[in-house]
Amino acid sequence: MRLKDKVVLVTASTRGIGLAIVKACAKEGAIVYMAARNLEKAGEVAKELNDKGYRVKTVYNDAYKKDTYVSMIEEAVKNEGKIDVLVNNFGTSNPKLDLDIKNTTYEEYINTIDTNLASVFISSQKAIEYMSKNGGGSIINISSIGGIVPDISQIAYTTSKASINYLTKLIAVQCARDNIRCNAVLPGMTATDAVKDGLTEEFKEFFLKHIPIKRMGEPEEIAATVVYLASDEAAYTTGQIIDVSGGFGLATPIYGDMINLKTKR
Repeated sequence: MRLKDKVVLVTASTRGIGLAIVKACAKEGAIVYMAARNLEKAGEVAKELNDKGYRVKTVYNDAYKKDTYVSMIEEAVKNEGKIDVLVNNFGTSNPKLDLDIKNTTYEEYINTIDTNLASVFISSQKAIEYMSKNGGGSIINISSIGGIVPDISQIAYTTSKASINYLTKLIAVQCARDNIRCNAVLPGMTATDAVKDGLTEEFKEFFLKHIPIKRMGEPEEIAATVVYLASDEAAYTTGQIIDVSGGFGLATPIYGDMINLKTKR
């Protein structure tokens, strides 16, 4: 029960990594708020978890309505009297429009960056207001390995994630005296339904050649890192950019080809 009675709010929480985080925090004793646009779907998930003895509630958040990042925090605090942990899990990109520097419009670039950064900046700013009064808290930003390893596409998305990594460090430094910690978790290729269904087998096979652990990560493995950062076990950990990617980007760039060579150099 590492998060016993802590109030945790998770954005984009009805599926994938977000849902795994909700379940992991609930199992550790937290009161978890699922921030979602589809409250009906979130309510179904919450009921299922509550029937198992957990404490999960819902709160409205539309990633494209910036005022809801304030209202979701305020509603959770109004109900519980505090917020201990904020998990900024939302992130978006249109892969058909978010391409490379040659083929991405400035409007698409800026809109994607604005949406993704707003989801972290506005919610964190409001949570910090209450955490400061409550003696501290933990903010965990779900970034991406693409935020530290340059990609050949998704220029807007990866720029936003790189910015979130630096924003994480700024929050950590500027709020440490208020006992507020801020860290980022960077998933690599993770076996969410969106990834499993949205990528071709050929691409997945190619990508996995460059992951030393030789498999996709599981959403629960990302959630396990989040639970640690949310808990008092990480009381001395702040400003860290932690990749959970199976070692992607760690080895030589020709790793994927060298590992299959039959001859030794």
